[in-house]
Amino acid sequence: MPCSITELCEKDVIDIKNGNLLGKVCDVEFCSEDGRITALIIYGKQKFFGLGKEEEDIKIPWCNIVVIGKDTILVNCELPHHSSGRKNNSFRGIFNQ
Repeated sequence: MPCSITELCEKDVIDIKNGNLLGKVCDVEFCSEDGRITALIIYGKQKFFGLGKEEEDIKIPWCNIVVIGKDTILVNCELPHHSSGRKNNSFRGIFNQ
């Protein structure tokens, strides 16, 4: 089934190991010699007003893509564990006593 880069970027990427939504495809990496896509790139989350990045970009090698469906892309890969970005959450002390 043919798929354009634009169509790839509209799909949610889900890690099948834990069911987490990783985000949407933002870019692709390809081999300039033969034109094959070698990886999907999901940009890391931005901080407030887009100043700096809260998380690193996620690069998913093509070999770790399990299936590309109509609405989602399922992947199976080890990704670095990221914090939720709530390091200074004032409610943390109330709920985690």
